[in-house]
Amino acid sequence: MQLSHEQLSHELLIRQIVLLTFLDPLPRQCSQLQNLSTSQWQHLLRWLDHSGLALYFFDRIAELQPGDLLPEPVFARLKQNMIDNTKRTRSMIAESIAIQQKFQAESLRYAALKGLSFWPSSVPKPELRSQFDLDFLVAEKDIQAARGVLEREGYRLYATNGRSWEFKRNEFPGISRKEMYKDIDSWAVELHVESSAASNSSQLERLEWRELAGFRMPVLSPVDLLLGHGLHVYKHICSEFSRAAHLLEFRRHVLFHRDDARFWNTLQSKAIENSRSVSGLGVVTLLITQVMGEFAPELLTSWTVDRLPRSVQLWVETYGYRAALGSFPGSKLYLLLQQELEASGLSSKRSVRQSLIPSGLPPPVIRASLNETFSTRLARYRMHLSLIFGRLRFHLVEGGRFVWESHRWRRQLNQVSK
Repeated sequence: MQLSHEQLSHELLIRQIVLLTFLDPLPRQCSQLQNLSTSQWQHLLRWLDHSGLALYFFDRIAELQPGDLLPEPVFARLKQNMIDNTKRTRSMIAESIAIQQKFQAESLRYAALKGLSFWPSSVPKPELRSQFDLDFLVAEKDIQAARGVLEREGYRLYATNGRSWEFKRNEFPGISRKEMYKDIDSWAVELHVESSAASNSSQLERLEWRELAGFRMPVLSPVDLLLGHGLHVYKHICSEFSRAAHLLEFRRHVLFHRDDARFWNTLQSKAIENSRSVSGLGVVTLLITQVMGEFAPELLTSWTVDRLPRSVQLWVETYGYRAALGSFPGSKLYLLLQQELEASGLSSKRSVRQSLIPSGLPPPVIRASLNETFSTRLARYRMHLSLIFGRLRFHLVEGGRFVWESHRWRRQLNQVSK
């Protein structure tokens, strides 16, 4: 593996080694995991949880069967997480099926998005994925009917953001990392509206049906699925914190179609019309290559990675490891990427100034419910205050770091352009 010119901290190197365990053959440096101290394992476990890699990593280690690679307490902890998440995933699948049965009973035009639809192309087993909500693409004419279905199932509309509607049911304040794998019967659903004006390129006209747990559900066509997957990962890279699991999943998705030339030609003909799609797939592919090595066919890289502006490629080379392997809640270094993308003609929803200095308080994660107890109300207030002060600290620290890095970045760009 060739590292970028920035020196990685020991902690980031350990995290990269975790990603390298998913390569075949297993790289020699993966044996360094045997030398980690108890404290280093605790830090690594925290990152594995936040990055969504914990269960993928456990499953990979179990597949390799190197008996001494993980300490017994770490192996036992991850094994229990797997048991808990398997139960949780079964409940989540049952919840998804219950909702879809009602969608189908009312003849709604919809498709399952992300999450469960990534199986088996990028997620070998559904229970390995850390999934916190259910996503559906719904035709614009059916959105109110879909909302009615969810509200009759006990969901509340929390927020609307553009064409996305977020619903929650049985929210609990203060869920810890240990509880994130457990089945607590608390779900979130996002409905994504497909505009009726998009009839000529409607994804809902190109669906395929897939069976999961004995139930046939509509999912996006293979090309639409990979394109949407790549742009979803790209959206997270262009944000404060990107889960490393997204990179692993997209890498697997590309490898699933690697030798299918017809697939890549169809994808190119569809994506080449949109410069954001081309740049997005290019940034994601280059970043994964930077961290894990070559994986994508030339039929993908020739019109994505190779067409990226040199400044965007340089951002990936300089900050890619921190973007892929960083700690929650992340950083504002993505704003440097945003600036270079804007210079190449891609607009952003929020300006750099708006991202550096938010104009309002963050919305509450949990809202008041009827007949809530005093202890629940207190926990909810405490959670919101913690969020406010946490975000304030984040903006102050990372805003200052961004200012410092922006000067360094400009000097670097000037040196390259000479």
